[in-house]
Amino acid sequence: MHETAPLLQATNVTKKYHGEAVVKNISFETNTGQVTAILGPSGSGKSTFLRALALLEPIDGGEIRFEGQLVGQIQKRGRRVNASERQLASHRAAIGMVFQSFNLFPHMSVEQNITLALKVHRRGTTSENRHTADSILQKVGLSGFSTKFPSELSGGQQQRVAIARALALGPKIMLFDEPTSALDPELVREVLKVMESLAEQGMTMIVVTHEVGFAKNVASRAILFDRGEIVEDLPPEQFFSPGNSERTRTFLEHVL
Repeated sequence: MHETAPLLQATNVTKKYHGEAVVKNISFETNTGQVTAILGPSGSGKSTFLRALALLEPIDGGEIRFEGQLVGQIQKRGRRVNASERQLASHRAAIGMVFQSFNLFPHMSVEQNITLALKVHRRGTTSENRHTADSILQKVGLSGFSTKFPSELSGGQQQRVAIARALALGPKIMLFDEPTSALDPELVREVLKVMESLAEQGMTMIVVTHEVGFAKNVASRAILFDRGEIVEDLPPEQFFSPGNSERTRTFLEHVL
């Protein structure tokens, strides 16, 4: 019987900076509908690994496949080389990415920020793209905000616009790099609520986070990174139980 390939798969992925490996030979895969929470101390390589999965960082070893197809690299004259920017743009189209900082264009309205990717990829008419933006804004709880500019929004609202922008191209997977860490505590909940809603709708998600409640209650899988490696990979009920590893217990004692 033919098995369906994982939606996103990393095999022996290594990433180095200045000759030092910050992601060390990691293998990982996720299937459609799975929500993975990645936790770990600062500097453990988790954000670098996420950026590699988003094809924003070229890798130094291993491979990444999306729906079974090699991405981020191509075969050329019998060897693998990094894909060109045009090829990468094509590979990234199905992968949505939300960053710690909102990265909105300050001179563009909310609607313009959301529809920019649609214009770049030449999808839809102006009217169709406006309708798409309005629909997505409703999904993230920001109906009526299309004409506002980033400077008129709170941090939580800006991050929800960033999520809306990442949803514009209809990605099959969403990657979040500590999406609430730059927010005031009272604004965190509104962003997590949107992410919980996406999970309920079946969106595949990989979330680098320090939000233990999200990892416990929303994720279907929790991973602990340490020193560029995965040291724990369990369902949340096991990850947060007394039966986990000593390294995980030590980490949780610091964050709980």
